Amino acid sequence: MTERRRLTSQRLFALTIGAMTLLIVLGSWAGYASLADTTRVSDRLQLKISPAATAVVELGAALVDQETAVRGFVLAREQQFLAPYNEGVTTEQRIANRLRTLLADEPAALRGLEDVERAATAWRAQFAQPLIADPDPRSPLVVTSKTAFDGIRGGVTALQQRVDEARAAGRKALDSSRRSRDTIFAIIVAGLLAGLFVIALLLQRLIFRPLDRLQSAVRRVADGDFEHRVPAAGPADLAQLGASVEAMRERVVTALAESRAQEERLRRSNSDLEQFAYVASHDLQEPLRKIASFCQMLQRRYSEQLDDRARQYIAFAVDGATRMQALINDLLAFSRVGRVYDNVTDVDLSATMRRVRNDLAVRLEDTDATVETPDLPVVQGDPTLLAMLWQNLISNAVKFRKPDEPPKITVELGQADGFYEFAVQDNGIGIEPQFADKIFVIFQRLHPRDVYPGTGIGLAICKRIVEHHGGRIWLDPTSTDGARICFTLPVPAPIPEPATA
Repeated sequence: MTERRRLTSQRLFALTIGAMTLLIVLGSWAGYASLADTTRVSDRLQLKISPAATAVVELGAALVDQETAVRGFVLAREQQFLAPYNEGVTTEQRIANRLRTLLADEPAALRGLEDVERAATAWRAQFAQPLIADPDPRSPLVVTSKTAFDGIRGGVTALQQRVDEARAAGRKALDSSRRSRDTIFAIIVAGLLAGLFVIALLLQRLIFRPLDRLQSAVRRVADGDFEHRVPAAGPADLAQLGASVEAMRERVVTALAESRAQEERLRRSNSDLEQFAYVASHDLQEPLRKIASFCQMLQRRYSEQLDDRARQYIAFAVDGATRMQALINDLLAFSRVGRVYDNVTDVDLSATMRRVRNDLAVRLEDTDATVETPDLPVVQGDPTLLAMLWQNLISNAVKFRKPDEPPKITVELGQADGFYEFAVQDNGIGIEPQFADKIFVIFQRLHPRDVYPGTGIGLAICKRIVEHHGGRIWLDPTSTDGARICFTLPVPAPIPEPATA
């Protein structure tokens, strides 16, 4: 197994998040560095070089004020002309100090500033101060002072040129920094997009594609293609999930094969049961019919020659054969529930109840019985079995009536939790609560055969019919006036409406 297969999807996701975080951090750092460089170059240009250029102009003006003031004082010999000279000297010193700060990173400009300051200092010492001390317009210092000051102007011009060169270099550096910034941001965006694409591609190949294959395989198996294998691919947890689903599929296939084998065995068993039912209904009943028939013939032909005890013995034999026939017929009916009768269709219980009442009409009239039923619903089931259910319940209610009171049978209907709830209430002799489970067991009787005839299989057949239809049946122990048998049947699922175009 490769290293990729050993990784889980959670670890792959964590690595993906880590890679995205690293890309963002690197991109942010590169963007910050680019912006910082651009800001630094821009601040140097705006806060130092440009103010320095302005200061150089002001420095030149301050020096010119000094020279002009000295010439004016020499010509006019008035002290008021010396005020601009003194102010110029002060301004020169202030601007020079400021220029040293602004041009701290420009050594060539600083050297030019120092040259101008030395020349200005020498001019004041050699020309300005002597002329102020002896203001003679005809002094040769006047001419040489102008020549010397022209040298200072040349120095200021050179300083201005160096500052302009520094400003041009700063603008060029700013343009270069901006281009670098734009390039870096373009690289960052492209890198992020490429990283996201690579991450998405890796997630698609390592997680989403194996997950889609697993989902498709599981859907095929869920749709009934149990032979389709479920792949164990992708990260470790997805591969483990696929292996677990594959193991479950194999167990389902094994169980399905066993179920089909069991179904085949049941089919053969049902065939044997049907053969047995045929034998029971024909071959076994034929001797019973002969016994009863010949016993009755013996009684009719030789009745005068038989005493009372012989006739009693013959009656016992006929009754036993008749009861054995009834028992066999009831057993056949019980075995056919869910095997022979299994035609599932829509059954209108109201129509079924009407047929049952018609079948029992003579018995209901002989006992003056009344049956009250509400409008009964339509359910899914076998019509014959559901008719048998109602017939057994109504017949039991009539059979176990009170001697001095005509039977009154009431059918009630309710609905809860997806089931119809039916109740058959009578006013008969009732059933003790301790026999609530016993009455639904085959051949279980609560009364002697000579009092209430029958084989004791009727409610057992009702229980089997109800459970075959997905419901349950029970005795309501709270009923004090007669017996109350309750049972449920599923409410049919609604039929979906056809989609409209």
